[in-house]
Amino acid sequence: MKKISTRRDFIGAAALAGAGLGLGAKSGSAAAAPAAEQARREALVQADRLIATQVASGEVAAAALLVRQGEAAFARAYGKAEIQTPFLIASPTKPMTASAVMLLRDRKQLQLSDRVQKYLPQFKGGDRGLVTLKHLLTHTSGLPDMLPENVELRKRHAPLADFVAGTCQTPLLFKPGAKVSYQSMGTLLAATVVEKISGQPMPVFLAENIFKPLRMTRTSLGLGGRKISATAQCQAPEPSDWDWNSEYWRNLSAPWGGAHATVQDLATFIENFSKPGPSLWLPETRREMLTIQTEGLGGEWGLGWLRQPRAFAGSCSAATYGHFGSTGTVVWRDPAADLTFVFLTTKPAERSSTRLIGPVSEVIARAYCG
Repeated sequence: MKKISTRRDFIGAAALAGAGLGLGAKSGSAAAAPAAEQARREALVQADRLIATQVASGEVAAAALLVRQGEAAFARAYGKAEIQTPFLIASPTKPMTASAVMLLRDRKQLQLSDRVQKYLPQFKGGDRGLVTLKHLLTHTSGLPDMLPENVELRKRHAPLADFVAGTCQTPLLFKPGAKVSYQSMGTLLAATVVEKISGQPMPVFLAENIFKPLRMTRTSLGLGGRKISATAQCQAPEPSDWDWNSEYWRNLSAPWGGAHATVQDLATFIENFSKPGPSLWLPETRREMLTIQTEGLGGEWGLGWLRQPRAFAGSCSAATYGHFGSTGTVVWRDPAADLTFVFLTTKPAERSSTRLIGPVSEVIARAYCG
């Protein structure tokens, strides 16, 4: 199989098909049937057209797509992006934070059954004493997604410490472990525990313990010292000094949504949890992170990873895991097909999910996973 070179210039449909971008994937030791390979080539052509059309119309300012199966990959940037341009990925930051917690667990520095209060004594009162680290990683803590004073905090450029203080005081929405309710503030407390145990700020811990060892050289929590102009600019609906493109937000390093990464780095990260071979995490830890932990609670979550295959595409196998981001991003992997899909855009998910992100995911999944 050959690896496809990446480039940002427009490649016509005929050129795509002629370049053999069907990924020539193998299933086990048998080569993919010609019909299947043709279907994959056509899927890439269709996906490319969908993205290029919206970029050409001005609907999407910048995007990057990576589709990788086995040893072969197709990667392309669109609009104002280069293939190495970092995007503000939003919530795919959450599995990064979860992976940091699990790395400390592998080092025997914590247990998922530990109460959050053990590390953050200020997190007390009511049922807060029942909240465990596992609750934080599975959206079952009872904490809200965002604080009631979220907008006010951002408008005054509050530091993360103020978000932590607010989270330690905000009422729980339900008894811990009773149900699933998506909660960014739970991820914030998980990161705060990592900082407390490691003695390092979260951006430094991730850089030294995860990004550098995995050679994710263009990934950082926060801007990582780069200028905003060196990243893809979000199409913020109402520009302000606290929106996604502001110095404040890009440097806040929110552990629930403040990471910057490229499609290639994100592919490297997500593959580490299901590809055979050496990894930063123990084999049993990787399996645990991908095992559904919330059966019967109204949502399908592993530890940090969304385990709801049809949320990504109808043809994905039951083993599929990944995450969406509100800035218009998605990363998912179907281990059964050895397929990795990363799609980053600058158009907010509320306006791009149904018209672009979903359709592109479906086109690729039907050809590669169906």
